[in-house]
Amino acid sequence: MTTPPPGAPGQEPAEVPVTGAIRLGQFLKLADLVDSGAEAKSAVAEGLVTVNGHPEIQRGRLLAGGDVVSLDGRSAVVTTSS
Repeated sequence: MTTPPPGAPGQEPAEVPVTGAIRLGQFLKLADLVDSGAEAKSAVAEGLVTVNGHPEIQRGRLLAGGDVVSLDGRSAVVTTSS
């Protein structure tokens, strides 16, 4: 039996390092939670994306270190480098 990857349902969120500020739509692509900007736009508009457990409908929302973004049972946490 293989272990599910980080961020999969039932697993710890995958850590995704970012440098500087990042918007939600960009982060969804970087974290491989979506395949394209169009998919990110649609998922956010439909209320399918949560940030820190709360639905988020602003694709341009700026994320901060420690924010946990979830979609379809998969999660990723923003990690910032100094």
